[in-house]
Amino acid sequence: MAFTLAPLPYAYEALEPHIDTTTMQIHHGKHHQAYVDNLNKAIAGTAHEGKTLEELVAAAGSISPAVRNNGGGHWNHTFFWECLAPNAGGAPSGALADAINEAFGSLDALKEKMNTAGLTRFGSGWAWLIKGADGKLAVTSTPNQDNPLMDVAEVKGTPLLGVDVWEHAYYLKYQNRRADYLNAFWNVVNWEKVASRF
Repeated sequence: MAFTLAPLPYAYEALEPHIDTTTMQIHHGKHHQAYVDNLNKAIAGTAHEGKTLEELVAAAGSISPAVRNNGGGHWNHTFFWECLAPNAGGAPSGALADAINEAFGSLDALKEKMNTAGLTRFGSGWAWLIKGADGKLAVTSTPNQDNPLMDVAEVKGTPLLGVDVWEHAYYLKYQNRRADYLNAFWNVVNWEKVASRF
């Protein structure tokens, strides 16, 4: 069964003005679609055909670069679209808010730590809020299309929130101002989804 690209859970223009319509159209319809298409090509006729995306991602260290990169790209973007929502932002509540305060001191401190992880990721990659095996929250980043579920990740854990810091995620609107994009990201974070993952 070939992998397919699911439609976004909101309209392309729904995240304006923070993430622009054209970026969303290209990011989802072109970049994410290319990861899906290239993943299907890379697994065709191999032992990986029929495996779930989660199985492929978990075995990143022992699969081909094409499967690792495109499988990671498909998983990461599918996850990323769910991290976002129109009329979102604000602050988390309940157990998630308590865990954030315990781990980082405050929501603002978490935002600063995630922004720093995104800003200091050289080249392309991702910044993540994860729940570790010990149940504690941590911030990490990964290169390219790697993620914290992969056996090759420096810091492993369950992703709760991720932000794409590849230039294709922000360059049309923010050019080289990655910091401005990261600040804008917090206006569209779907805290309900993050809390359900937690």
